[in-house]
Amino acid sequence: MPRHALLMARKPRIHVAGGIYHVMLRGNGGQDIFFTDEDRCRFYLLLQEGTERFGYRVHGFCLMGNHVHLALQAAETALAKPMQNLSFRYTRWVNKRQRRIGHLFQGRYKAILVERDSYLVELVRYIHLNPVRAGMVRDAEEYSWSGQRAYLGEEVLPWCTTEWVLKQFGKTRRSARRRYQRFIEDGVNGGHDDRFHGGETDTRVLGADRFLEQVLGSAAAPRSAPPGIDTITLAVCRAYRMSPEQLAAPGRSHGPAQARALVALLAMQTGAATLTEVGRRFGRDVSTLSTGVRRLSRRIRVGTDTEAPWQRPTRRYNIKL
Repeated sequence: MPRHALLMARKPRIHVAGGIYHVMLRGNGGQDIFFTDEDRCRFYLLLQEGTERFGYRVHGFCLMGNHVHLALQAAETALAKPMQNLSFRYTRWVNKRQRRIGHLFQGRYKAILVERDSYLVELVRYIHLNPVRAGMVRDAEEYSWSGQRAYLGEEVLPWCTTEWVLKQFGKTRRSARRRYQRFIEDGVNGGHDDRFHGGETDTRVLGADRFLEQVLGSAAAPRSAPPGIDTITLAVCRAYRMSPEQLAAPGRSHGPAQARALVALLAMQTGAATLTEVGRRFGRDVSTLSTGVRRLSRRIRVGTDTEAPWQRPTRRYNIKL
């Protein structure tokens, strides 16, 4: 079968804002992707920047020699964009240090949408036990490059979210960590789990029948076409009761600044324009605009429904596109 036919046969990724994904990145041809501890620290930094820039959460992770496992909770932005950013920037880092060119990762990343209530705790255990299954360490906490030590309070990783999982094990942090560690130890003898590499009904989703029906039905449902940059700008101006000229006028007034940030946020989420293009449109520095977008994003609650990512901000700010 021709390569282009295989590409056409790929099912589209499923994006659920607030959804939990098991993400896997593998080295091209099985090659190593980490060569020094400095490489791993750089990957940590890129993950941290990703949580700030794209709003996703890291519930668990493990950096192995030639692959990475992540338990990520998506934000409004589909994971494709932050994962492409992560792989591109890390590849550039490695290629420069290794004085090489070409691909570092094997094709596109793999992501499986996992039902949170039923599988997130087990997924975190499966990820953190990778080094144990590989015979690299006896206990998960002995491995330095996973989220296990952060869960046990032995390492501080502000970008690794441990609260939700630990709450499933106890009301106090001390008791939760103790029971969580026992839960991890109970899984030491478990081997490779095919469930976390693709569901039986659909390889993109893992969950109960009701969850599968909800997610797959939503993915198959037609979505309304997203608006363009001109439509977004006019709609935001109406909501803020200002003209496009006022939006682009010099100055740092709070109202226009927030409105410009909202235009930029919606433009990026719809694909109508990049942050650079929005900055050029309003004569604003991209870094300043980016800061405004991050602040605004934090104020918009990440839910678990499957509406288009640009629809929730419009509802919150009463904008009709």
